[in-house]
Amino acid sequence: MKLSLRRIAPRPRSSASRKAMSVALVGATVVGASVLAVSPASALSWKCKSSSKTIDDAGYSGPWGDNWDFTVKNCVARSGSYVYAKATVSWDAPPWYSGTDHLYETFDSAGFRLYLKHADAGADTVLVKKDFDIQDKLAAMNGSGNGSWTSSTIKKKVGSKSAYVDGALRLNWDEDGKGVRNYGFSATSSV
Repeated sequence: MKLSLRRIAPRPRSSASRKAMSVALVGATVVGASVLAVSPASALSWKCKSSSKTIDDAGYSGPWGDNWDFTVKNCVARSGSYVYAKATVSWDAPPWYSGTDHLYETFDSAGFRLYLKHADAGADTVLVKKDFDIQDKLAAMNGSGNGSWTSSTIKKKVGSKSAYVDGALRLNWDEDGKGVRNYGFSATSSV
């Protein structure tokens, strides 16, 4: 049996047909790029622990209420030999703190330090830490004094070691003469 192949000449396409084909190819490329851009961290199964603290504005001793209620949610996840960490900081401050100019008179600096640690017999080992400047985030609170910020995700290859996440607010209150104060929050359990 002899197979005969015959070349079929392409038909000329109209301008509208060529445009439709171009749009379809660009759309398929964008969809494909969107799928590729999805971070592996977004598909992880996160273990989180939240804790709260009421923190006094150490640089203010006037008649108005000055306590800030902070909640930190530390989260950890594992994928193979990598461990991922992130945190969300939420706050509820007296409404009179809202407004960028006033908040920059409240803090000389404001940050959050995220730790990825391994539990050891003595002092725990810090596997990786990252500092975030959150002063602008605190300034972006709403008129009621509330706001929230989530860190970017950090990761570390740990092999089969267990790891957990810990975090601390690092606040330098204006005019208190003490420099940066660390306020620790509850760590997650190990993964």
